[in-house]
Amino acid sequence: MPTLAASAPVPTVDDVDRIAAVPDPIVRNLQITQCYHELARAMIARTGINANWCTFATWASKQAGQTIRKQDFARLFEAHSSSVDADTTIVATVQALGSRRAPQEIIEAAQQAFNPRAALDQASDAVARGNKKVFEEIGREFARFLATCFNDSSHDEASIAAFCEQLRPGSAPHGQALLQRAFKHYYAALFVSDAKARAELMLLANLEIGLHEQTRLQPEIAEALNAAFVGAPAPTFRLVMGLFPIRGVWMWSRMIVLRLLGRRSLFDQVVEAWARETRRQVRLMITELMMTLELSNRVRLRLGDDVPGDFPPILAYIDLPDLRALLADVDPTPDSAMGSGARDWANLRDRMHFIADMFRRYHDTSDLFDPPFTSAQIAAMKSGRVPDGRL
Repeated sequence: MPTLAASAPVPTVDDVDRIAAVPDPIVRNLQITQCYHELARAMIARTGINANWCTFATWASKQAGQTIRKQDFARLFEAHSSSVDADTTIVATVQALGSRRAPQEIIEAAQQAFNPRAALDQASDAVARGNKKVFEEIGREFARFLATCFNDSSHDEASIAAFCEQLRPGSAPHGQALLQRAFKHYYAALFVSDAKARAELMLLANLEIGLHEQTRLQPEIAEALNAAFVGAPAPTFRLVMGLFPIRGVWMWSRMIVLRLLGRRSLFDQVVEAWARETRRQVRLMITELMMTLELSNRVRLRLGDDVPGDFPPILAYIDLPDLRALLADVDPTPDSAMGSGARDWANLRDRMHFIADMFRRYHDTSDLFDPPFTSAQIAAMKSGRVPDGRL
């Protein structure tokens, strides 16, 4: 069983508040990821190798860091920036209209005018805001739980009630009733001796927090995935003047007249088609980044595919009535991971189906408690620097 290293004290509420206030989104994400890991490891002192919500949050936050840092955007942009047909058409049209620019110069001018990378910046910002939003709420409650109720030697209803009183009643996204229920189930799991009963209570709590989290994150997830389609039309005027410095004003005036007559010039039509295709490719790129999750550097999940493998024997069949009821609500294929691949990650029900089966499938996987970073990287990030090496 992994043990929490003596050099890694249990994060406090003050630690969570300090990390959430870090202004640099990259450093903040790295510190959030490491803090989730430390919270997750602290829990197993009482629960054993039963995944808690922070266990999965560690790896989800680490994956979010790739989008926040935009570390793979350059490679993916080269692969997805636009289709060969769209590029060929816009080059042929521009050259037919008299531009002396080389094909690559034409494509680069179109990319500068339409700035598809702005969508990548917007996706990065949305993911960073979501990462902070969840951590400063749920990470804080885990730290508070560990500081107040976790070390109770016997079940004390007044203790867990006092903890839950500080959580807002009502449904997500504004209420915290799901968090109240989740921490009551975590607390109950501390005092049961039966391994299956403990595993089911832990899974129930994980799913309750997961549902709260995903409901809260809905705006940021939708914004990140739809970033390529947000904003005003591209500045075609700048493109015209850049490609046709001598005849640009005349061409633009003619385009305006045709638009007023409800028509479109050939240049307008080709540029609009190129822009649509480019935005579609950027959406695919953003989706590719967000639809992959690497767990503990060993398991790489495609969120659009079914969760692989079988549920652990201890959770193959569910006895706990409350857990069965919640699974019936969020998992359309009970006791099976078939059909768990999310068709649309922006759809809450699709996400929860995948998450429910992922939580259940990897519930007793000890590798998930492995450190997400090296000791040197941890030292660098805790000093406010972005570490070297693969993150």
